[in-house]
Amino acid sequence: MDTSGASDLAATPGQRDSKMSKANQEFCCTYCKAKSSTPLYPTSDIFGLNYYMHRCKECSAVVLHPPPSIEEIMELPYDETYYGEGEKKFSPLIEAVLDYFRSSRARLLNKYLKGSGRILDIGCGNGIFLDSMTHQGDYEIYGIELDGESARRAAQVPNIHLQIGPLSWEDYPENHFDAITLFHVFEHLTEPRETLEIMERILKPDGTLILSFPNIDSWQSRWFKGNWFHLDPPRHLFFFTPKDFKREMNGLGFEVVKEKHFNVEYNPYGIQQSLLNYVVPKRDVLYEHLKGNKGYTKGISSTSLFLQNVFFKLSYPIFTGLDVGNILMRKGATVEFVLKRKR
Repeated sequence: MDTSGASDLAATPGQRDSKMSKANQEFCCTYCKAKSSTPLYPTSDIFGLNYYMHRCKECSAVVLHPPPSIEEIMELPYDETYYGEGEKKFSPLIEAVLDYFRSSRARLLNKYLKGSGRILDIGCGNGIFLDSMTHQGDYEIYGIELDGESARRAAQVPNIHLQIGPLSWEDYPENHFDAITLFHVFEHLTEPRETLEIMERILKPDGTLILSFPNIDSWQSRWFKGNWFHLDPPRHLFFFTPKDFKREMNGLGFEVVKEKHFNVEYNPYGIQQSLLNYVVPKRDVLYEHLKGNKGYTKGISSTSLFLQNVFFKLSYPIFTGLDVGNILMRKGATVEFVLKRKR
């Protein structure tokens, strides 16, 4: 996708007409398929399209409405506009910091697997996490990613078994994996409950499952509502509170080993970008700027981008310090769970 002009990131008339025609469509919960909901608040995406967040009356998931169709999801820009225009998503310095966090996740999983095993990373991105696992021990690595730039990068990881497309029942045998991971992927799934059921089937008894996702019950979510950075419409389709998520996972045969709310990778930036969304005329401008998305930031003055960068760098330590409170309050903007499949 060419991102040389701002118009490339605006919705086409056809897209706008399609979304307008869907605005009154019947609500259907992404997770449980129930038809009844409570409207919460409006939000909009970086393409200028409007949505409304609803709470499902059956499973309590908070759902984006109207949802993008399967065809629209496949056409969503999980390429330059999402992963950045160069070989890396961000600048070398930011990527170095992110690589540290990816290796930290590898060290976390290695503590549970103790040096060997078969791992599936759903939504493996550029594959760096899986590559980091191979440096932790004797691991057989599998990744699932949508077709596009990210999958191309992941395919370059040595010894990776890469699958393009969504997880399905026929892909792997029962009790096949020692661990499955989904790092900020759960909220993207079009069939999340079915995916969880498949994972329960292909994960070994007592196998490890690690998931992380935005916390719709966080202070940030409550404060910023439709301007909250981690809503990320239309890519994020639904959200669970930690309490509701644990209820669902217990019903599917998993028990929680660890729940983490403090996260310096995601939480401080979440409040920074959410605050900027109130004062900058377009959503998530700094984030797109950090990715080098010049098509989206065209029309934003260099002075504004400079000041946003200064705000980002100077306030990051402050918001990191504030995030420490989430260790006790358990209201972090993102939450990470380590679970075990019950024997």
